[in-house]
Amino acid sequence: MSYQAAGELESIAIKYANEAIRLDSQGSYPQAIMMYQKSIETLMKLINLYPDYKLNQIYTQRAIAYRERIKAIQRARGIGEEAGVEPKDGEGRVETLRANFDDLVLKEKPDVKFDQVIGLSEAKRALEEAIIFPNKRPDLFPLGWPRGILFYGPPGCGKTMLAAATAAEIDAVFLSVDAASIMSKWLGEAEKNVMKLFQQAREIAQQENKAVIIFIDEVDSLFGTRSQEVGGEIRVRNQFLKETDGITEKGKKVPIYILAATNKPWSLDPAFLRRFEKRIFVNLPNEPARKNMFELYTQPLMLDPSVKLEALAKLTEGYTGSDIKDIAQSVQLNVVRELFDSGDALNLGSKPRQITIEDFKNVVKQRRPSVSPEMLKTYIKWSESFKAL
Repeated sequence: MSYQAAGELESIAIKYANEAIRLDSQGSYPQAIMMYQKSIETLMKLINLYPDYKLNQIYTQRAIAYRERIKAIQRARGIGEEAGVEPKDGEGRVETLRANFDDLVLKEKPDVKFDQVIGLSEAKRALEEAIIFPNKRPDLFPLGWPRGILFYGPPGCGKTMLAAATAAEIDAVFLSVDAASIMSKWLGEAEKNVMKLFQQAREIAQQENKAVIIFIDEVDSLFGTRSQEVGGEIRVRNQFLKETDGITEKGKKVPIYILAATNKPWSLDPAFLRRFEKRIFVNLPNEPARKNMFELYTQPLMLDPSVKLEALAKLTEGYTGSDIKDIAQSVQLNVVRELFDSGDALNLGSKPRQITIEDFKNVVKQRRPSVSPEMLKTYIKWSESFKAL
């Protein structure tokens, strides 16, 4: 069976599901159940034909959702639908089956500034040149400036914080989107939500006269290179590329930026990479950055005067910023546990003992870096070929 045939099956499943939702909303419950069942059967056939296909998890989620809706209808009918009783609230109303745009996009005002982002000086410099300076003095950039920026690197190194700090620096509206969530919704709605995302960004930029940063996390789940694709996934990706091109064409008039993050840059589609003029490697923190991180995370802790932050920085070479925070937290938990084990924790005014360098060393022995040397080499190798500052 060809993947074209798989796309046809997917389209049939969507058709059945849309018809089921229409009948459900009209109160034609027996007919709706029949259409839900047809959609489930088609999805299961697709899963069985392609057992290793990545979208099977999405198909399974939809099949489960439709089965639950069938059960909800049957429960309501058993209570007395013949007398005209509608399904009760919470019984799985049809709206819950649709991809909810508000669940996909988080509109927020970041409260982190550039000077709070520890290290990453090369990345911050690139963001200043691409976004912050042009936003403050657009007249100095007659050739325009980049609108698409990709952050790549190991998890836990500050990619999301960089994006949020950039938005805060220019007082931009920050629209945060998880690419995996876009694909986890019913595929018949996903491309519509992509359109709505960019439409909302344009409206905000025009009506509020503010810059808008669209931040897409785990972008490889949407733009990964794959040999096996079916219709819905292709439509979502094509819609996203179309919207991205539209922003680039109108870039000088509409201050919208697309910032994306990935832990797997090598899996990204070349068509996606071409649309991101800046590709920034968010690497592991160096020794001075690790020292500053320990200074931040140990500030509320009771350290023995003999603890030197420089020694902690040397001790944690190869660790991410997230790892360092976890180390400080684990040390705190250990001394608090000692207090509880001693029986003194319930005495008002009792406090944990001071933390020593040995406490940190014991935790480090038990917590290896989350990024292996082999993985780091892979990032560096990819960066040598595709980095663009």
